[in-house]
Amino acid sequence: MKKSLIALGLGTLLSTSALAADYVIDTKGAHASVNFTVSHLGYSFIKGRFNNFEGEFSYDANDVEASELTVTVDTTSLDSNHAERDKHIRSGDFINASKFKTAKFESTDIEDQGEGNFVINGDMTLHGVTKPIAIEAKLVGEGQDPWGGYRAGFTGTTRLELADFNIPVMGTSSYVILDLHVEGIKK
Repeated sequence: MKKSLIALGLGTLLSTSALAADYVIDTKGAHASVNFTVSHLGYSFIKGRFNNFEGEFSYDANDVEASELTVTVDTTSLDSNHAERDKHIRSGDFINASKFKTAKFESTDIEDQGEGNFVINGDMTLHGVTKPIAIEAKLVGEGQDPWGGYRAGFTGTTRLELADFNIPVMGTSSYVILDLHVEGIKK
């Protein structure tokens, strides 16, 4: 009986610590995206994405505040579905992707807002400038996938003021909204 209780206790301890998990963002399966929306002179909005990025996160539903996230984006992969516009946005007139080839976000803390909602605070490095930002995030779901793995997915949005990152502003195009979709595969 005593051995059974010890085994049960150890099993509970191990299953509780197993709740914290490390994930790699599933970019190979195209189950994640880093999208942007920016005003075009105040007349319309341009939508696009970054085709190449990578990242990792740790997540524990029982201790959300201990979670972490790191994402690195290849700025040369900016794609707004218009080659000439993309060339201009990547140029020194805007993000200067030839000089600043990557953008990086590293979380510093995560605030659990309840019901699967979080605020992910962290440092964003873009255009050679590092600034704190906050991402409003939501758990989409987590569980077993059909291939025997385990996945967790989230959405998030944040607004970046271009001047904060020394990116030139044209007309009313003073900010960009990032719309993030992240699905991770448990390592």
